[in-house]
Amino acid sequence: MERVSGLLSWTLSRVLWLSGFSERGAARQPRIMEEKALEIYDLIRTIRDPEKPNTLEELEVVTESCVEVQEINEEDYLVIIKFTPTVPHCSLATLIGKCSNVLLLLFFSFQLEIYISEGTHSTEEDINKQINDKERVAAAMENPNLREIVEQCVLEPD
Repeated sequence: MERVSGLLSWTLSRVLWLSGFSERGAARQPRIMEEKALEIYDLIRTIRDPEKPNTLEELEVVTESCVEVQEINEEDYLVIIKFTPTVPHCSLATLIGKCSNVLLLLFFSFQLEIYISEGTHSTEEDINKQINDKERVAAAMENPNLREIVEQCVLEPD
């Protein structure tokens, strides 16, 4: 009976560990979220500034710490990106947000929220609404001139 109880205990702990409900499984969760955040950062850091030859990473518009990934359930994630424009009155902050939005939606299927870091832009609230409105982003991408600018920003130079 003791052997059966030991085997049952071992099997239960193994099932809990594999399903992520045990302490060891829970410890893996932050690492997985960090890996996903780094994967996303690796994409957005290469976006080029619309006015300069620099990337968003080079201008410190985005950093590794600006990407947060939260698990909604086993297969769904919420990605939150907070970027910092180079100046508080940056006229291209909306375009930078749209570039990030378009690039990430090409590669991933998850819920995405992009924000300007609090207190870093004079019209951050309005811009945050624009870049998180999927219909506005889709409509903007139908404009050939705007689409060309976005493509130039997200494509790596030759």
